Amino acid sequence: MRASFSNHLAAEVRSRRAILRLTQQDLAQLAGVSERFVRFVEQGKQSVQLDSLLVLLDTLGLDLQLTTRTGASARQGTMTASPEEARP
Repeated sequence: MRASFSNHLAAEVRSRRAILRLTQQDLAQLAGVSERFVRFVEQGKQSVQLDSLLVLLDTLGLDLQLTTRTGASARQGTMTASPEEARP
């Protein structure tokens, strides 16, 4: 689950940055984070600082949303829906 989320997040960030025609350096400056941090996120690094990630997403106009799982998957701690299916 963790790797698929990281990869999905990385793809969304890269895609949105490309749509906005920003370089990694541009995005880093706008968000107030390092260019290295932007690279880590776009590479799908599984361990990044949450507050910096939220600032980066906000700069791109993206939101991170949590949803409540129901049924057996919630008790077992497994994910039944892909991140795409979890979107409203």
